[in-house]
Amino acid sequence: MGQLPTQTYHNIGRKKVDSDVLRQKLKLKQFEVKRNVFGKYPHVGKFFADRGIDPGKIREHSAKLIGTGAIVGSLLFLPPVSVKFLPSPPELLDKFKNKIDESEGSVSKKKILVETFNSILPVRPRPLTRDEEKLLEQIFGNIIGIPARATLEGEHLNTTYGFIGAEQHLRRYPGDSVSEHGEGIILKEGMAPGLGAWGYFSQSRESLTEDLEDVERWYAVVQTLYLSDWNKRQPYLKNWYKYRKVLIVNTQNGNAVVASIADSGPAAWTGKHFGGSPEVMEYLGGSRYKKGAVIIFFVDDPKNRIPLGPVEYANLKLGSMLININK
Repeated sequence: MGQLPTQTYHNIGRKKVDSDVLRQKLKLKQFEVKRNVFGKYPHVGKFFADRGIDPGKIREHSAKLIGTGAIVGSLLFLPPVSVKFLPSPPELLDKFKNKIDESEGSVSKKKILVETFNSILPVRPRPLTRDEEKLLEQIFGNIIGIPARATLEGEHLNTTYGFIGAEQHLRRYPGDSVSEHGEGIILKEGMAPGLGAWGYFSQSRESLTEDLEDVERWYAVVQTLYLSDWNKRQPYLKNWYKYRKVLIVNTQNGNAVVASIADSGPAAWTGKHFGGSPEVMEYLGGSRYKKGAVIIFFVDDPKNRIPLGPVEYANLKLGSMLININK
C-alpha cells in the first residue's frame, strides 16, 4: 500500500531535470515574491532602495559586511608593528660614524642630515608627529647650528613636511621691475602679477633698505590661509607671520636656506604646501628645481642675529657634535 509500481518508480528516477528551466522558474518566483512584498509593504521597498541593496542579493551583501568587519577587527586588534621607534640624536650620529672613513676624522653635516631624513622620514610627505619634529629640532640645532622649531610661541603650520614650489619675484615698491632683481638665470621666473600677502615691502625705491631687499630675495610662501584659526585670530596671526624667519631644508640633498615669509599660498589644488623665491629654489636644488620635498621650521631668533640666505655647511668632527647634543 502506498508503493508505486516498480516500472513507474524507475521511470521517475531516470527522468532528467532541465537546470535552465528550473533556474528560470526560481527567478520568476523570486520576482513574484518581491513584487508581492513590496506591494503590501511599500516602506520595505523604499528601505532597500535608499541603501542600494537588492533583496535578491541579501546573502551576498551580508557576506561582504561580515568580511569587512573581520578585516577592520583584525586591524584594530593587531599590535602596531609598523610604528617606527625613533632613535635619539646620539644614536643616529653613532650609526653614521661607523660609515665614515676614520682617516678623515670629520664628517659632512649635509651627509648626516640626508642620512637622518632617510632613516626617520616617510617617503611621501605628510604632517609629522611631535616626536619626529622634536628629533629634527635637535638635529638641526646641532648640525646646522640654527635653533629651528616646529612650534614657536604656540604657532604651528598645518604641516612642516611637504612639497615646495617655485615662485616669482615680488614687487618691492611701486614701479619695481624684474630687471632690478639681479641678473642672469635668476630673472627667468619673471615678476608675480600681484603683490605679496603684505603688499609692497617699501613705498619707494629710495626707502627700500638692504634688509627688505634680502626679505624679498629670500622669501618663502606658507599656507596661512588654511590655518584653522586664521579667520578668528586676525590681525594677530597676520602680524605674527609677516616676515617670520623659517629654515627650509631640502630632504633629498640637505641644502638649507633661512628664508622670510612674505606671501601666503600656494593653493591646495596645486599639490604644493610651500613656495620659494627664485633665489631660494635655485639654492635648494638648482636652476631646474621647480618642486620638491622639504622641511620648514620656524627660526627662533628674537634678537634677529641669524641672517637670511643659504646655510653654509662645513665639516665638523663627530665627537664635538655628540658633546653638544648631550649638554
